[in-house]
Amino acid sequence: MKKKVSIIGAGNVGASLAQLVVHSGLADVVLFDIVEGVPQGKALDLSEACPLWGSSVKVIGTNDYKDTADSDVVVITAGFPRKPGMSRDDLLAANAKVVGDVAKNTCSVSKDAIYIVVTNPMDVMAQMTLKVTGFNPNRIIGMGGILDSARFRTFVAWELGIAPEDIEALVMGGHGDQMVPMPRFTTAKGISIIHLLSKEKIDKLIERTKNGGAEIVGLLKTGSAFYAPAASTFQMVKSVILDEKRLLPCSAYLDGEYGLKGYYAGVPVVLGKNGVEKIVELPLNEQEKQDFEKSFNAVKDLVQKLETMEAK
Repeated sequence: MKKKVSIIGAGNVGASLAQLVVHSGLADVVLFDIVEGVPQGKALDLSEACPLWGSSVKVIGTNDYKDTADSDVVVITAGFPRKPGMSRDDLLAANAKVVGDVAKNTCSVSKDAIYIVVTNPMDVMAQMTLKVTGFNPNRIIGMGGILDSARFRTFVAWELGIAPEDIEALVMGGHGDQMVPMPRFTTAKGISIIHLLSKEKIDKLIERTKNGGAEIVGLLKTGSAFYAPAASTFQMVKSVILDEKRLLPCSAYLDGEYGLKGYYAGVPVVLGKNGVEKIVELPLNEQEKQDFEKSFNAVKDLVQKLETMEAK
């Protein structure tokens, strides 16, 4: 029996992710959205592409959560996108309600699913999903680190004039303005970029990475990034479905790792069929520790802000 991936939100990210999963033949796909006709139309379009892609998966578009039942993976992309001038954090209250409703309605029919949260502010939305579902934290994972690292890889490759695939990058912390690109652990074929680029150039690349999403929002003006977020999410879905046990930077619930506890933050994890199967603790220097803790605390503050808003 084929695996089943339910994608909640048929907007640009959700539809692009659906295309990647369907094209790969990896799993059957359910594309859910509250807008009638949109998921159905996109699912039909994808189904009609299957003969051309040599894919035999089933694609369903729906407005009914019952169709997501018994999913192996649930991906939450539903919510409001950023507009020019907005930070990811500005979406806090509006998207918390959306994600809370999604988590409640999907967890009741897919009790064994692994959740991948994409909606911003992503780390806080992962925390919200954990709270609503009551699932083990290893089954709720946030997508952010892969995307941020891919952006860092791209900019480093351009600066060095080499193929992006030859760059391995690491970005830790929250998926927001306080994210922590790690140049010491970012390499070109095993060579740390601290040996290849000046500090000034590295600092500029770090700053562009932090503003990577905002840069695209500013250019598009009416939306936010979706190709790279979808590709990043697909990498996670594939690692879970195929039990690849990839070592990837993802947002995971920390329970003492790096001396921090109780909230989500981007860290290197081993991702397999059980979700986060291991959190890898790196030997951070003092500056890296300070930056990571600052980013973790920024997520913590947002979660507490949301809790205060909900209590009123």
